[in-house]
Amino acid sequence: MKLFKHFATGLALASGLINYAAAADIKVGLSTSLSGPAASIGIPYAKGMQAALAYQGAVAGRKIQLITLDDASDPTTAARNARKLIEEDKVDVLMGTSGAPSAMAMAGVGREAKTPMIALTPIALDGEEGAWLVAVAQPGPLMIGAVVERMRKNGVKTVGYIGFSDTWGDLVYDALIKAAEPAGIKVVTNERYARGDSSVTGQILKIVSAKPDAVMNGGSGTPGALPFLALAARNYKGGIYGNHALINPDFVRVAGASAEGLIAPTGPVIVAEQLPAANPVRKVAMDFRAVFQRVNNAPTTDSFSAYSFDAWLVFVDAAAHAVTKAEPGTPAFRAALRDALIVTKDVVGTHGVYNFRPGNRYGSDERARVLVKLDQGQWKLLP
Repeated sequence: MKLFKHFATGLALASGLINYAAAADIKVGLSTSLSGPAASIGIPYAKGMQAALAYQGAVAGRKIQLITLDDASDPTTAARNARKLIEEDKVDVLMGTSGAPSAMAMAGVGREAKTPMIALTPIALDGEEGAWLVAVAQPGPLMIGAVVERMRKNGVKTVGYIGFSDTWGDLVYDALIKAAEPAGIKVVTNERYARGDSSVTGQILKIVSAKPDAVMNGGSGTPGALPFLALAARNYKGGIYGNHALINPDFVRVAGASAEGLIAPTGPVIVAEQLPAANPVRKVAMDFRAVFQRVNNAPTTDSFSAYSFDAWLVFVDAAAHAVTKAEPGTPAFRAALRDALIVTKDVVGTHGVYNFRPGNRYGSDERARVLVKLDQGQWKLLP
């Protein structure tokens, strides 16, 4: 009996250790658009995250679990996913999603539940609204500012704008207005369309009638191709410019020849092989391409999968600090992770070098942007 008692006690202790080890895993919750209008962005997000998990699947001996949900390109579903990931799956950090409206919906849930979130798309949340958030995607002013400077060098005096009728369209337009006036460029239209629209003929007719020197597109993914197709149908000969949410092979496929000559900003990963050898981003970007190819059995040709990879690099850096202060799966760990995220320093990613600080939810600087031109279906680095 005594021997059995010792055996039972040992078994209970061992079981407790097993449960403790399982509970100590770090959980990441990703909500992304695997279906719906934003799927051309959301699917690369998911593939990039799988590559990131293969690249580093543990922190300080703690296994990382990745839980992925489809939000179907819907902000309400994105918020519901965030709540499920926090309340049922007990994740330590949220990541997502495809489109600013959905990302903002997730961020609201994360803030309420005191769970940190790494946004994969640029969203504007300041003060307490963004207290539990950082974003790896470059902010609109940083990227659109580079586009406007190129417009100025190209002699553009007037520009027509067309973008989404949502938060992303607003972000691009606001950044354009802010940068254009000091550059001596007048924005002559502010046309909008929904992500699910099949035609923008009316909006483009208004733009063409205004006779701008150039047109700026505030769309993303495959829906971002609509304005270019409509401009080409009306034989528009002015300059065409875009934003970093258009850097996507599905956009190039759908837009076809209508987007030839398009100038847009992007992160360095898109032209990694064209970067100088001394550029610190080049090695990480090439490493990312290699692991993406291995995991997905296909090359990466978009910027979005790389945002997921960068979010993971920022997360594992912060998690290495947080595990020294609290156990994963606890409110204390989530708070420690948030505290580590907002003081991230010199994490080299595929899109740039990340430095966050309290009050600044974006970690990017000028190293996170280059200008590219679409030349026969390929993005070419501009000086």
